[in-house]
Amino acid sequence: MKCVIFDLDGTLADTSADLIEAANACFRARGLGDLLDEAEDRLTAFHGGRAMLRLGFSRSGKDDEEVVEHAFPEFLNRYQECIDVRTVLYPDAAAAVDALRDADYRVGICTNKPEAQADLLLRRLGVRNRFASLVGADTLPVRKPDPKAFYEAVIRASGDPARSMLVGDTETDVRTARAAGVPVAIVSFGPEGEGVARLEPDALLPDFEALGRIVAELIG
Repeated sequence: MKCVIFDLDGTLADTSADLIEAANACFRARGLGDLLDEAEDRLTAFHGGRAMLRLGFSRSGKDDEEVVEHAFPEFLNRYQECIDVRTVLYPDAAAAVDALRDADYRVGICTNKPEAQADLLLRRLGVRNRFASLVGADTLPVRKPDPKAFYEAVIRASGDPARSMLVGDTETDVRTARAAGVPVAIVSFGPEGEGVARLEPDALLPDFEALGRIVAELIG
């Protein structure tokens, strides 16, 4: 069956405020204060915990990768505590997913968030049961942009990899789709706006009302 796989952070949900708060909590615990700005650093937030820690520590003069790796488990714990304090689904996201399911598309998620945290967040947002599959950063020995992660999400959703596509928000998602040989739509309502066209996706998704049309154009 035709299948649409979604990224999570920055694609289905705006998780940036809670992610940045978790990273800043790590910095505050080290006496460094808040090193990330909620407005200016949203794009970095959508690239994951290590990216945020790397940016923050570099601003404090501590740009050693060992420092980032040491702080990362703490970041995950702090994020768990605030995972849905300010996170929201993007407008019309749930309705658009429902419309795909009603049109007999399989839908799933492939994210570089740890699987347990992604599952928890989706349940807190009340949408976990809408997705037939969930592949996280630690579900397999590899993660995006390795195409195996994408294929696993498709297969677990009972979809056909040859009739599937990815919806995401970053270069990682474009690289994943290219490696998997499938179309990719990138949201243009994120921090970069239509600047994401530089990634050369197969389509830009301006809002979730346009999802059905774009999916039909790309995979029928």
